[in-house]
Amino acid sequence: TKSETNVIEAQDKLDKATEEYLTDVENYRNETAGKIAANNKNIEEFKARIEDEKKEARADYKKKIEQLEQKNSDIKMKLDNYKAESKEDWEKFKVEFNHDMEELGNAFKDLTVKNTK
Repeated sequence: TKSETNVIEAQDKLDKATEEYLTDVENYRNETAGKIAANNKNIEEFKARIEDEKKEARADYKKKIEQLEQKNSDIKMKLDNYKAESKEDWEKFKVEFNHDMEELGNAFKDLTVKNTK
């Protein structure tokens, strides 16, 4: 019957939308994992560069680096712990998460710019 066909078509559309959403979640996780790994690498390189700084400056940089490491770790945990529940929640999560990633990136840039002056 026509109504059964409509139900099947609606279910197919829902299945496709769900699959696309889950693929988006997975792709985003992979992309962000790369950014988090790059942050870790940058932090390690920065640690090596500040070894030549004066003791007082080095202590200040180390404290700031520890804060960046903690933020990076927190962001990773937030993403790892995210449970895909709905596309709407996912879109909201991505906006907030992108904001957090941008803030972390800016904090890291500020720190490295100060060090190179």
